[in-house]
Amino acid sequence: MKKYLIIVMTLSVVLPGSAQTLEEYFQIAAENNPGLEAKYKAFEAALERIPQANSLQDPTFSFGYFISPVETRVGPQRARFSLTQMFPWFGTLKASGDVAALNAEAQYQVFLDARNKLYYQVATAYYPLYELDKWIVLESENAEILKSYKTIATTRFENDQGTLVDVLRVDIMLKDALTNLEILRKKKQPLVTSFNKLLNREEYADVVVTDSLMATDLAINRDSLLANNPVLDELEIRLEASKKQEVLAEKQGLPKLGVGLDYLIVSERSDMSVPDNGQNALMPMVTVGIPIFRGKYKSARKEAQLMQDSYSLQKEDRINQLISGYEIADFDRVKQMELLQLYDEQIAETQQVLNLLLSAYGNSGTEFEEVLRTQQQLLKYKKMKATAMMDYHVAVAKLNYLTAKKY
Repeated sequence: MKKYLIIVMTLSVVLPGSAQTLEEYFQIAAENNPGLEAKYKAFEAALERIPQANSLQDPTFSFGYFISPVETRVGPQRARFSLTQMFPWFGTLKASGDVAALNAEAQYQVFLDARNKLYYQVATAYYPLYELDKWIVLESENAEILKSYKTIATTRFENDQGTLVDVLRVDIMLKDALTNLEILRKKKQPLVTSFNKLLNREEYADVVVTDSLMATDLAINRDSLLANNPVLDELEIRLEASKKQEVLAEKQGLPKLGVGLDYLIVSERSDMSVPDNGQNALMPMVTVGIPIFRGKYKSARKEAQLMQDSYSLQKEDRINQLISGYEIADFDRVKQMELLQLYDEQIAETQQVLNLLLSAYGNSGTEFEEVLRTQQQLLKYKKMKATAMMDYHVAVAKLNYLTAKKY
């Protein structure tokens, strides 16, 4: 079990204000998250149960004083000292230690799954920040464009080349854009707080998110879905521990052996002289614990057998969940890739339409309403692309969790 005693977490030195990778945030969370630390403490506590399970019972020492001395040939008995050590049946301590060791190993798998789940939670809190930053940039750019449109519309109206309706339309859209921008900026702090609390940091600590993400057609190995999965490994280990528990229950139902020593204090006889007068007595003893009441041992074996069935069923259920979860997450990943390709095409085509409409408006002063509608449609596609990029990476993070990817 020594290989579990030390987990080395390495954290790269990052200058304040510099962009940190998601993997670096994973490391910070792994070092600081109290929930994960609690899981590791539970594992360490389970390790401490191994020497307890391997140890013999404490010896029994007793002292007795004869209020009315018992007369013997060599003198009256005054006091008795007894020391007894009980030993379980052969192999009982080993079986007990095996159960404790397997339970500790299972607890380590619980810790590993909690770590992987924490990484997934960090990722699902990180990517919405990317989406939000993109939306803020897009909304800011949209507001600046609308301001320029308003200036153009106002100038044309003042020169009797446009209508007041155009000015009012763009003004309404500009107010919407500025309001949306303010709401988006206010939305950021709750997301930052949620992210920082996963890392156990101050809620206002800076979170620097990458300004660009890529979507690639990753070949995520499905074969690793059921291999080296901490939850499946935990259930398999607990199944083995239950088998050892059954063996332990059988051995606990066998006789217990004990050895001891009695030492008797004897006073000298004053009424006559006899050989060994006043000689203290030393008496070795052998004790046998007879397990007469068999109900508890049969019940313990039955409990271990039922737990074996329980862990087998839990493992089967978990495999089903992993397979279905994998298929759903992989479908979502592929869907977001297709959406990203679609949005790229729509953005390019909408930009071409917008350029043509602007050219027409500049020449004839018409189609201004269509210019505004197309501008908002372009903004919508860009926002949808940012959201699809976020959803793609969240799906990949889910796949990484299901396949227990090591970072």
